[in-house]
Amino acid sequence: MPYKILFMHTIEPYYRWRDKYIASEDEHSPFFGRVYDEFGYSQKIYNYYIHPQWDSCGSSTLFLKVLFVDYERGFTVIELLGEWNDCLHNDIMFLKREVIDSMIDEGITKFALVCENVLNFHGSDDAYYEEWLQDVIEEHGWICFLNVLDHVSDEMQQTRLHDYVNFGVHLNGINWRTLNPETMPSVLEPLFSMQIKEL
Repeated sequence: MPYKILFMHTIEPYYRWRDKYIASEDEHSPFFGRVYDEFGYSQKIYNYYIHPQWDSCGSSTLFLKVLFVDYERGFTVIELLGEWNDCLHNDIMFLKREVIDSMIDEGITKFALVCENVLNFHGSDDAYYEEWLQDVIEEHGWICFLNVLDHVSDEMQQTRLHDYVNFGVHLNGINWRTLNPETMPSVLEPLFSMQIKEL
């Protein structure tokens, strides 16, 4: 973990799917029209500058990048960076209200969040997670967290996020970068039943 903090500014959002999707060019995206500074670093997590390609959802510690959206299949992949702190900053409120709600309004019901660069999680109540699941479940939607660090997963378990979100051993270690994003739902969904057995 010190390695990631020391070089926080070098962690870029995944960019090899840009031939398939760019959020700033998608008129349905909450980040449509965003212009990125390629040379200056202005955003920080605590005292550490982060790469300018990350997007803010309003949180001071949690940033994201919408890597892919398939409106026909109702699916998105979102990569996260930083500290997810519901206890002090109510980060889930910012994420839900500023990003997720607008995507749900556009028909997105299946959410894969890449959490390998979420360095800490501090839980609070689960109301926004419950609301998120209720928003998508009637359309056979789901939420999953990929490659969650062990100590982050432990805290998420203690907050009982597994009642609303798919995460855990069977969704960790997935080399999602090698997958075709269009086929990711069919790869991920069979793993959800394995997670239920694990719990």
